[in-house]
Amino acid sequence: MRNTSTPAASALNRRQVLGGALLPLLAAVSPAQAQTELSDLARIRASGALKVAVYKDNAPFSDGAVTDMKGLDVALAEALARQLGLKLSLLPFDAGENMGDDLRNMVWKGHYLGYGPADVMLQVPADKYLAQKNPQVRILEPYMRQSLVLVHDTRRLPSAAAPEDLKGLPLAAERGAGAASVLMGYGGGLLRTQVSIHNTGTEAVQAAVDGKVAAAFVTRAQAESVLSRHPDSAGQFRISKINFNNGIADTGWPVGMAIKSANKELGQALEAAMKSLRDSGELLKIFQQNGLTLTAP
Repeated sequence: MRNTSTPAASALNRRQVLGGALLPLLAAVSPAQAQTELSDLARIRASGALKVAVYKDNAPFSDGAVTDMKGLDVALAEALARQLGLKLSLLPFDAGENMGDDLRNMVWKGHYLGYGPADVMLQVPADKYLAQKNPQVRILEPYMRQSLVLVHDTRRLPSAAAPEDLKGLPLAAERGAGAASVLMGYGGGLLRTQVSIHNTGTEAVQAAVDGKVAAAFVTRAQAESVLSRHPDSAGQFRISKINFNNGIADTGWPVGMAIKSANKELGQALEAAMKSLRDSGELLKIFQQNGLTLTAP
């Protein structure tokens, strides 16, 4: 039978081991080695901080200077850390080519440049297919539902029930977003020449508020956050659902958080923390403070 014991251990007889001869060897274990023996939640508690990954330049969820980020996800991260009795350590990051890249870099492996991983990542679609493609992570606790909407100036577009209602009107969308692809691709490019592309969805909505376009096709959160900052003019805008017959569900998609699939204790702690935030009304308050509607995931 193969001997798998270490040379140090095999040189000791049973009496020496029972007599404490191994104590010096155990004392020589480095703090780093000892930490690896802790459970996932105990390791995080030992560090004193909950590391939460959030996207950069992602208003209204996480935006602004890295040292002073604001938004719903930042506020939620602060609340989760507080519920766990920990300090918050934000890990803002640039979006990768796809969600799989982001999960690898910020949840289960870390970036090749040495950044990450975090303990938990926010703003992750709670999608069954995404979960199956990324078995290294567990997606849990959806806290909102995203959906695409048309925010339009009722003076220029009183109602919008079909894409054809948008013909001839200046429109706005976010660069690289699915909403822009839907808008520009409809009907073989029927509306393409009418669409101006903006760096963010909130900038697209702001263009509508400033009168530069008649409507913007964005997420509901982006529309609500901008309109909440312009209460004097918000009354002339309407948020409408419009069906482009492109296979995207009108009901939108739930958004939650992701952790390493092996971190079961952390998952239980986060589930308990989210329940407390919901039951106490704090989650609702966080949404309201950011000008958003708390939608059932």
